[in-house]
Amino acid sequence: MAAIQLWKNKEKRELDPLLFSTIADQKAKDIGQEDPRKNKGTQLRRFFDEVLRLNSQAQRPESQWDLILPQLHMMIAKTAYAKGRNLVTDSFVNLMKDSIHQVQDKDDLKVFTNFLESFMGFYKVYKPN
Repeated sequence: MAAIQLWKNKEKRELDPLLFSTIADQKAKDIGQEDPRKNKGTQLRRFFDEVLRLNSQAQRPESQWDLILPQLHMMIAKTAYAKGRNLVTDSFVNLMKDSIHQVQDKDDLKVFTNFLESFMGFYKVYKPN
């Protein structure tokens, strides 16, 4: 499964127009069709909620980005732990890892959060439980 690209051209602040639709839908479909005992919606929702919390924190004027970014990167370890407990698949771990490694600033985190929100919406279609 190919990694997503958060930006089409970050310097020009251009997003891929399909990032929140076709791409999110395809990733949700691919991951939703994997092992039915893994990647349960409630489990993935926990990760999304954490990203949402960090994004909300980051968008505040008084936020300290140098404290938020390490917490975001800790999510890679948390997804690996969930993988070790057979709760998520390699594909989900890789999606999170590849995306988080692209986050360098608050704008990147906002794009990643929006992508994950789209992914979760489509995921509910492919794995309603």
